[in-house]
Amino acid sequence: MEKKDSKAEIVSIGTELISLHGYNATGIDTVLKQAGVPKGSFYHYFGSKEDFGMTVIDQFVDQYAQKIDSFLNDADLSPLNRIHNYLENGLASLTQNQCTKGCLIGNLGQELADQNERFRARLDEIFLVWKERFAACLREAQRVGELAPDVDSAVIAGFILSGWEGAILRAKVMKSTQPLRDFIDTLFATVLRNQRK
Repeated sequence: MEKKDSKAEIVSIGTELISLHGYNATGIDTVLKQAGVPKGSFYHYFGSKEDFGMTVIDQFVDQYAQKIDSFLNDADLSPLNRIHNYLENGLASLTQNQCTKGCLIGNLGQELADQNERFRARLDEIFLVWKERFAACLREAQRVGELAPDVDSAVIAGFILSGWEGAILRAKVMKSTQPLRDFIDTLFATVLRNQRK
């Protein structure tokens, strides 16, 4: 039980530090010091820093899937309102952390895609899953007449994901949530205009 808690603590602290500083700038010694765990324990749980990074990614994705689903599967709201609420929640989160963290997966994609094929492939897989979650919600919007039937839900889902990740990057650079506000407002004023009930 104690070992399991130590691993969870290492992953939790590692996630926080990687979110703030990036993968390359996050040293194992710093993580272990904050976790109060000896270095030998790290190598008991992880074969390498890369294995540790993959564990951080996988745990984050498992937890984040619950968040996405809580918004995009909310049967009390129309599909486009679910997407709207998800984006507004993201804007609120970045406001709360003063644009310091952004999206862990987006951050790692920018940092590691050209450096490490294993990370690149895993991050691409995650983005494809997220895109499909948006596409499923958009297809439901089409079924209920909230979105035009001739719209390509996969293309729009990719646009939402790419635009949102780009807006998060700009928000971090500008230290302002204005790019997120602009993206949400423009998305629903143009791409999804007059279709959300």
